[in-house]
Amino acid sequence: MTQALYDDAGSGPAVVLLHGYPFDRSMWREQIDFLSAQGYRVIAPDLRGFGETVAQASVSEPSGPGHGLKSVPLKETDRSVTTMADMAHDVAALMDELEIADATICGLSMGGYVAFEFAHVFPARTRALVLAGTRAPADNEQEKQARAEQAEQMLAKGMGEVADATLRKLLAPRTLAENPAVVAQVREMILRADPAGAAAAQRGMAARRNYSEDLPGIKVPVLIIVGRQDPIRPVTDAEVMHRGLSNSHLKIIEDAAHMTNMEQPDIFNHALISFLQTATR
Repeated sequence: MTQALYDDAGSGPAVVLLHGYPFDRSMWREQIDFLSAQGYRVIAPDLRGFGETVAQASVSEPSGPGHGLKSVPLKETDRSVTTMADMAHDVAALMDELEIADATICGLSMGGYVAFEFAHVFPARTRALVLAGTRAPADNEQEKQARAEQAEQMLAKGMGEVADATLRKLLAPRTLAENPAVVAQVREMILRADPAGAAAAQRGMAARRNYSEDLPGIKVPVLIIVGRQDPIRPVTDAEVMHRGLSNSHLKIIEDAAHMTNMEQPDIFNHALISFLQTATR
């Protein structure tokens, strides 16, 4: 696996927090502090190619259940793909290293796709799921093309244009107007993202499976969180997942767009702890 860095705080039932794209584990600061103080062990890794994780691409070896990976450094000229399955196996390997048998897997946006993949490949290690600002269907052809174009843009020009283009989609108007600290933190995460790692993840998201087919088979408790003003993954996407999952609860957060955990951390944390107390104790 890649050489991942992570936060590991608290003790108790494990909760793994998987960040969105193109962010890093620092987006979970409020949740790490809150959950670790409430009797949970919180693990927040930098996913492959992001944050302090060494930017690497993987070549899968079909070597049985262990899913061996060969890793090679990413270069800006590469057209590598980091799949959601790669990231899910990295999470499982980190849990092995930390001697964590099972956990609640919480993912936002891209992290939600990784959570779906983890639950599919490692159902016995998935105690519960939290899916925030994500969706089950795969990309259509237009969306795949848009991801390919953004990947090329990042490799050619860096992350500045991505930050400028996406901030108003990621954050609600109230956040943009009244919370400059969150605006600055989100922008800084985008700007420090490695273009090669981000491009590889874009290609991986474009190639992801249709998780809609997984929904009937997911029997663990699921919390679905969505921002009322999220234009990237709107409430309708969350409602579709809610209808397809037999054991799910839907939480819509007002005055929030895509980054619900950062825009409305108190509301997000309350929803999370209420779910965990019933789903994992």
